[in-house]
Amino acid sequence: QVRLVESGGGLVQPGGSLRLSCAASGRIVTTYVMGWYRQAPGKQRELVAAAISDGTTNYADSVKGRFTISRDNVKNTVYLQMNSLKPEDTAVYYCNARIPRIAAENYWGQGTQVTVSS
Repeated sequence: QVRLVESGGGLVQPGGSLRLSCAASGRIVTTYVMGWYRQAPGKQRELVAAAISDGTTNYADSVKGRFTISRDNVKNTVYLQMNSLKPEDTAVYYCNARIPRIAAENYWGQGTQVTVSS
């Protein structure tokens, strides 16, 4: 079992920055695909960014150039640096850890609220 705990959400003005953290425990997640997803009210959960164990990253088009995902394998933690935040980034952000093609190895955090508003 992998337990994921997110932190770092909050209220920020448009144009501001936040850094989300996701601390994993229970297993070393070095070989897992680590991702950040978000879900806004009335919308489906969507992938924001993902980091594969080989260092490859990918991003949703809506956040490219503004968000950066990184992972610290020593701390078993993944981060999401969010810059130039927009009101449409408002959502609950969830951390995910998974091993592709192994359905049982798919874990979610409890989520952290990010609100971008003036």
